[in-house]
Amino acid sequence: MDGISAGAESIATARAAGCSGTLVLHGDSAFYSEQVVAACRRDVRFSVTAKLDAKIKAAIAAIGEDAWTPIKYPRAIFDEQAGGWISDAEVAEATYTAFTSKKSKQVTARLIVRRVKKLNEQAERGQDELFPAWRYYPIFTDSPYALVQAEEQHRDHAVQEQINADLIDGPLAHLPSGHFAANAAWLTCAAITHNLLRALGCLASTFHAKARGATLRRHLISVPARVARHGRSGGQGHLTLHLPAGWRWQSAWLNAFTAIHDPPTARRA
Repeated sequence: MDGISAGAESIATARAAGCSGTLVLHGDSAFYSEQVVAACRRDVRFSVTAKLDAKIKAAIAAIGEDAWTPIKYPRAIFDEQAGGWISDAEVAEATYTAFTSKKSKQVTARLIVRRVKKLNEQAERGQDELFPAWRYYPIFTDSPYALVQAEEQHRDHAVQEQINADLIDGPLAHLPSGHFAANAAWLTCAAITHNLLRALGCLASTFHAKARGATLRRHLISVPARVARHGRSGGQGHLTLHLPAGWRWQSAWLNAFTAIHDPPTARRA
């Protein structure tokens, strides 16, 4: 499915589900095309990551230095390009006309740009920078919201991307199969287990509530424990789970276990 079909299907699904308010389609640079934008403008707003081509770079360079607004992220985010955690940045906007090569398709909207300082790896050696170098993240949008809010809302779509990456790193790594029914069944099972795993993390600890699926499986699922059955007369008995001694994640595991299971029935004397 291409970006146009995916966008149109998402819009139709949202409307069918009863979403009657303002809809904003968020997309990465793969959705930066005149067809996707045109499809959005019929019914919803759009907010897509713009490709950092020569024209976009020229538009960014034309933004005055006094137009940049400092912002502070509520949570630090990891910038793979910079190789570190970023906790602050600046945003600005300008009016921009995209897709000018096809005059019948050109669209004028807002170009919102977030810039983050590049790390100066030589600073600790006494080689401070003469002027700051920036990394730019442009967004092309007709969002009706204020500058900072519109940029923050666009950045929020990365949460869904992390979930997709988590699923691809886990159960969806087995797809696709040559059989449609097998794909459907496996996708259903993947969604169920993903939801259960996230719920388990929330019950375990604050750290695990935000941890990736691989971390949850390693800390809470793949536990080297030993099961022992204690026999009693009449064929009855109970199971005891012997967990590792000095285990780092013992408290988190017990939090989840206690929340899920009722306390054991007291033995009769």
